[in-house]
Amino acid sequence: MVSPDTAALVAPAPGLLSAEFDGMGLSYGPGGGTLRVWSQAADAMDLVVFDDTDLDWITEQLPFAPRGNGVWSVTTPLLHPGARYAIRVDGPHLPGNTFNRGSLLIEPYSRGLVAGGFEDWRSVAIDGQFDWGGSTKPLVPLDRTVIYEGHIKGLTKRHPGVPPALHGTYAGLGHPAMVEHLVNLGITSVELLPIHAFATEPRLLQHGLANYWGYNTLNFFTPHAAYATAEARRQGPEAILREFKGMVKLLHEAGLEVILDVVYNHTSEEGIGGPRSSLRGIDNRHYYRQQDDGAYIDVTGCGNSVNTSTDAAARLVLDSLRYWANDVQIDGFRFDLAATLGRDSAHTFTPEHPLLQAILNDPQLADVKKIAEPWDVGMGGWQTGNFGSGWAEWNDRYRDRVRNFWLSDVDYARRASTSPVGVGGFATRLAGSSNTFSAERGPLASVNFVTAHDGFTLRDLVSYDVKHNLGNGELNRDGADTNRSFNHGAEGPTDDERILATRRKAMRNLLGTLLFSAGVPMLTAGDEFGRTQRGNNNAYCHDSALTWLSWDHAPWQKDLQAHVQRLIALRNENPALRPSRFAVLDERTPSASVVDWYDERGETMSIEQWTDPGHRTLQYVAASTPEVEDFNRVLLMVHGTERPMDVVLPLIPFVTRYVSLWSSEDEVPSDEHREYAPGAIVSLGGTSMHLFRAE
Repeated sequence: MVSPDTAALVAPAPGLLSAEFDGMGLSYGPGGGTLRVWSQAADAMDLVVFDDTDLDWITEQLPFAPRGNGVWSVTTPLLHPGARYAIRVDGPHLPGNTFNRGSLLIEPYSRGLVAGGFEDWRSVAIDGQFDWGGSTKPLVPLDRTVIYEGHIKGLTKRHPGVPPALHGTYAGLGHPAMVEHLVNLGITSVELLPIHAFATEPRLLQHGLANYWGYNTLNFFTPHAAYATAEARRQGPEAILREFKGMVKLLHEAGLEVILDVVYNHTSEEGIGGPRSSLRGIDNRHYYRQQDDGAYIDVTGCGNSVNTSTDAAARLVLDSLRYWANDVQIDGFRFDLAATLGRDSAHTFTPEHPLLQAILNDPQLADVKKIAEPWDVGMGGWQTGNFGSGWAEWNDRYRDRVRNFWLSDVDYARRASTSPVGVGGFATRLAGSSNTFSAERGPLASVNFVTAHDGFTLRDLVSYDVKHNLGNGELNRDGADTNRSFNHGAEGPTDDERILATRRKAMRNLLGTLLFSAGVPMLTAGDEFGRTQRGNNNAYCHDSALTWLSWDHAPWQKDLQAHVQRLIALRNENPALRPSRFAVLDERTPSASVVDWYDERGETMSIEQWTDPGHRTLQYVAASTPEVEDFNRVLLMVHGTERPMDVVLPLIPFVTRYVSLWSSEDEVPSDEHREYAPGAIVSLGGTSMHLFRAE
């Protein structure tokens, strides 16, 4: 018995961290394998064991025993590494429940899967041993991080330096030819579109299409088998996992991080009436968000929403993250539709949600990058800037403002003879989006991007005014209608060299902005050499040459890649471009950049100039406040109209010269570092940027 005084000192374990959820899934011990599964509503649960080669031949069926608090377990020597198994679950027929004793279900913590047929899966017991050989995580500081978002298959499917047997595979990404490209480009972190086991929706199969992106998760612990080599698939799930870990090891040895795009907000079971493959058959009522009558509350637009207000569902997500971060040595996670994960029992988003806080505070996740896609499609679903300290967020405000400034504003000015807005909003994004992220979080809370897997590629952004998605089978209704793109005078392909040159410069302006902005830049794979999807801004269902990267490049594409290499190198060399904190007026803030703004005359920007649509030229001067690096000061000229402009370099105390580092007007990056005196005139062509080091 606990005395009243002692009881006051004993705090109850937080719900999702309660010991009752420890050891879920399969573990091995003296008595064989012990399998623990959670179902609050179930009446009975059975383990079904299959023959190693005939997945329809049931060799044994054993009952689970209830252990309290919704936990069921069974221990048997039949659960050894390599064993094929499934579970059957039965329960009451009440609103919200969908029990069916005849369904063979994936155990949620499965480390391996094999297909017994369409929508028919077997869990596989995994040993998971792997020799990391001293390989360790690179632990790239956030201020030096440059993310490269890509698709595991699309990256290597057509790479001529990767052996054909490795095309489109985990091993292909770890091949020296692919690693060489990534290292030479200068990026630090590869962010992979979903690699958790996923399924293609039946409606896509009916159209002869496939879910290429992978945002349709089947299981949170198993790597997608189709991305493994044929030899690994032949050997089975243990070899597939080993190949995945081998890829991570090789990338780590090259100093590259691996970030996974993870989809915990919904599953491939879709809406009611969709496949019953796992959670729906185990405890539909508690794993998915529902009304009292059992109707789904779908805030993801995918048919269902995982109910992370249930402790067991939230713990399932947390345990999956722990597994990938530790057993598989993953360096970070980008959380798809992260607002869904932060919805409480009333389905309202809160940054204090127990799961979001557990992810932040878990010692097992202390060294991983945590990136939120800060929205979903439910009420109150747009939450950019609201995830709190410890999170980085995809900054859609940044994306939209940068596209507007270089593309749609220029398009508008051509038709109206004046721009719709001035330079103020763009400057705020350039300097770290302090109007979106608090001072406590700083500029590194912002993951800056101009393009992503979802939407136009960079080349299409400057080549198309509207989407061209007829190939998706939805009569061009799918995909975003508001793209803030500009075709520069012709829709799609053209032989007009004037238009092509203007498009190339627009791409350089967008890339320069991305890599010179305060925050964490994310580059979409293929944008470094101007990849096109022929105007399709929602190519999620195309597993074809439309979405695979082509490595056969025209001279202008090689020049563009050289620009990206130069831009990333300049970002790395100039700490003033990558502050960790926002500067505070009249205070010395370590690792901040003190920013001054000048107009084209070299004079301090006036309040009126910030909002004047006729004024779209500025000089951005950033001076570092070093903690571990040498002092650094840069000047970035930005000119946002198509009229040429002469710009006067400002007179700044202690600055005696400006050294030219990069100009978006150059088709090929220049190695000539011309020097200019303060007060000198620099002639800028229309819509251009020019970076200088101020010494």
